Amino acid sequence: MAKERVLIAVKTYPTLSRKYTELVCTAGFREDGSWIRIYPSPFRFLTDGQRYKKYQWIELDLAKNAKDPRPESYNPVNIDDIALGDAVGTEQDWAHRKKLICEPNIIHTNLETIIAGAKSNKFSLAIFKPTEITGFIIEASEPDWEMGKLEAAKAALDQGSLFDESKSDDFKIMPKLPFKFKYRFVDDAGKVSNMMIEDWEIGQLYWNCLKDSTPREAAKKVRQKYLDDFAHTKDLHLFLGTTRRWHVSAPNPYVIIGTFHPPITNQLSLL
Repeated sequence: MAKERVLIAVKTYPTLSRKYTELVCTAGFREDGSWIRIYPSPFRFLTDGQRYKKYQWIELDLAKNAKDPRPESYNPVNIDDIALGDAVGTEQDWAHRKKLICEPNIIHTNLETIIAGAKSNKFSLAIFKPTEITGFIIEASEPDWEMGKLEAAKAALDQGSLFDESKSDDFKIMPKLPFKFKYRFVDDAGKVSNMMIEDWEIGQLYWNCLKDSTPREAAKKVRQKYLDDFAHTKDLHLFLGTTRRWHVSAPNPYVIIGTFHPPITNQLSLL
């Protein structure tokens, strides 16, 4: 067990769990720039004063997750001791964020390289910069959680979750997204891939767009943001992470767990 200072960069959209009610993968960077995954994350069970934002420093006790083979995965030891620190802003075209995140890390451009890293269990988190984003795929999905999982998650909540031993009558399970969102991209070897986007922000964007739109219109607005804005006008990098279940066995175990999208800066050459 050790006290860790972590710059939060990733929060995934919640999925149901028979044991924890909900599972959220939170990941970020230590002060030396190395990746760390906080899993399972207690985010939605935290008090308002403990709920961290993306690109905010937090400090908490973490222990290596013995049940998770992925090398960066750590368990929160005592959620009551989470301390919130400073947020890292977007000033000077995200210069401070780039210094903390991009400068210490390899920016991968080849998909086979990071797949090999997962299969050899060297790493399960990576920063990936596609050569080109060629599309954004919207696929209809089941609009509701699978009944067995929903009932099990509710039972876990009634019994007291891992993070809250008392029954929480006001806790509401997050609704399931009725669409799957994917990027289609090309890497530096010309390999074309489709990859699921599972970050918290894409889910929240969909629900916000749905307030004044039909489901299909809301999904199209999500495409506009992630394709027309992030992919075409920003210096888009993808935060990739493997799923625990498929970490070493799937042909490609990665999903997109976040985006890093500073503005494109044009540096004038000296004449």
